[in-house]
Amino acid sequence: MRAGLFVIAIVVLSGCSVFEWLGQSGDMQQATGIQEANSAANADVTFVRAVQNGDTWTFHVTVAHPDTGWEDYADGWDVVLPDGTVIKPDAESPFTRLLLHPHENEQPFTRSQSGIIIPESITQVTVRAHDLVDGFGGQEIVVDFTQDISDFYEVVRGNS
Repeated sequence: MRAGLFVIAIVVLSGCSVFEWLGQSGDMQQATGIQEANSAANADVTFVRAVQNGDTWTFHVTVAHPDTGWEDYADGWDVVLPDGTVIKPDAESPFTRLLLHPHENEQPFTRSQSGIIIPESITQVTVRAHDLVDGFGGQEIVVDFTQDISDFYEVVRGNS
C-alpha cells in the first residue's frame, strides 16, 4: 500500500498524470473527448455543438481564457481534421473563427461559425483555441461524429 502511494506521489510531483505515467493518455483522450491543457493561461475549449445543415456545419464553440484586455485575449479557434488540415470557411482568416476583441467580462463565452465543410469520410475533428500570448496549448475537444453527445460536445445532424 505504501509503495503504491509513493509511486503516485512521485508521478504527481513530476508533473505527469497517472494516465501518462501508465502510458494510457491516449485511452483517456478517447474516453473523454478531451486533450488536457498545458497551463492555466491558455485558451481552453470547454464545449462544442456541431450542427449539420445540408453539406455544411455550424460549430458553436465555448472558450474559457483569462482575457486581460487587448494585450492578452483568446483571438480564435480552429476545427482541425485528423491529418492536421485546418478547416477555414474564409481562406484569408488565420483561424476557422477569428475572435476580434477581448471577453474580460464574459467568461466562458460561445461564438459560432457556419459554412464549415467536413468531408463525409471524416469521423472526428479536434477543436482548439488560440490566444495572443500563449498561442495554442489549452484544452482541446475531440468531436466524434459517430456519437451524438458526450460531456464535452453535441452533434446535431440536419437534413442532407
